[in-house]
Amino acid sequence: MKVLIVKTSSMGDVIHTFPAVEDARRQRPDVTFDWCVEEAFASIVALHPAIGLIHTVAIRRWRKALFQSGTWCEAAALRRALRESRYDLVIDAQGLLKSALVAKQAAAPIAGFDRRSAREPSAAMFYTATHAVPRNLHAIERTRRLFGLALGYQPDLSRLDSGIVPPPGDLAGIAGRTAFLLHGTSRDDKKWPVEDWIGTARLLVERGVTPVTTWSNEREKAVAEAIARAVPATVVLPKSSLSEIAAIIGRSTLVIGADTGLTHLASAFGLPTVAVFLATEPGLTGPRGPYASTLLAAAGGRVTPAQVVAEVERLMALKSQAPA
Repeated sequence: MKVLIVKTSSMGDVIHTFPAVEDARRQRPDVTFDWCVEEAFASIVALHPAIGLIHTVAIRRWRKALFQSGTWCEAAALRRALRESRYDLVIDAQGLLKSALVAKQAAAPIAGFDRRSAREPSAAMFYTATHAVPRNLHAIERTRRLFGLALGYQPDLSRLDSGIVPPPGDLAGIAGRTAFLLHGTSRDDKKWPVEDWIGTARLLVERGVTPVTTWSNEREKAVAEAIARAVPATVVLPKSSLSEIAAIIGRSTLVIGADTGLTHLASAFGLPTVAVFLATEPGLTGPRGPYASTLLAAAGGRVTPAQVVAEVERLMALKSQAPA
C-alpha cells in the first residue's frame, strides 16, 4: 500500500507527525510512505528513514507571486508528480483547507479529520473518509490516532518514539558536554531576554558544559554575539542550513530553547530538552519526549536561568538512570 502524507508546515507540526509514522511502520509493514511538505522543511522530513519520496510545495512563496507564470508552472508540476505516483491513500494530517487542496491534487482517496476534529472544518469536505479525533488531545496523539483510524490499527499510546535520527555531521571540533541554546523564534513575545540567556550560559559553564548557539538573521546574530561576549566560553556557529543545525543539535548533550521548531526537534531526538514558553500555552502543542520539559512563565512573571538549569540537571539525572 502506497500512502502520501500531507503535512506541509510548520516545523513543529511536521515533527509532531513522526511518532504516527513510527506507529504505522510497526503496525503496517506493508505500507510505504511519501510526504508532501513546504520546501523549507524537506530536510526535516528526510530525517525519518521510513519516508521515501518527498514532494515539496511552496505555498508561502507562491502566495507572494500568484500572478507569475513560474508559480503556476511549479504548482502544475507538483500536481503531475502527485498523480504519477499513483497513491492508494492520502492522509491529510494537517486538517486545513490549504492541506486538503494539496491532498486533492493526488487524485486518490483522502483520509482526514472530520468536521468537528479538523482545525478548519471546511477541509473535511474534500476527504473520502473522515475520522473523529478529540480536539483536546496533544497534537502528537491526535495525529497518531488519525493514522491508526485511517490504516486500521490501534496505536500504543503508552510509548512515544519519533523514529528519527540526526543527519551526518559533528560538533565542529567542540569537545566535552555541550548545551545548544536555541534563542531564535518567530515572535518577539516568545523571546527570552538576552540577559537570561547570558545568565544560563554562565551557570552552564560553571557546571562544565559548553554553550553552543547560532543564528539565522541579523537580530539573532546580535543576540548570539552578546551571549558570547558576556560568556566567552560560548561557541557561536555560523549561519548554517537546517540539516547542518539538526546534525549538531542531535549530537549535543542537552538543549535549551524558546518556543521554536528546533526545540521540538531536540525533544524528538530524545535529548534532555528544556523549552521556555513565555507567551504561548504549551499544553496541546509543546515539545514531547522522554526527557523533554516545558517551563511556562506565570502571568506577569518570568522563567529564571536558575530554574532552567535546575530542570536541565533533573532531566540529565533522569536520563543517566535510564536503561542503556
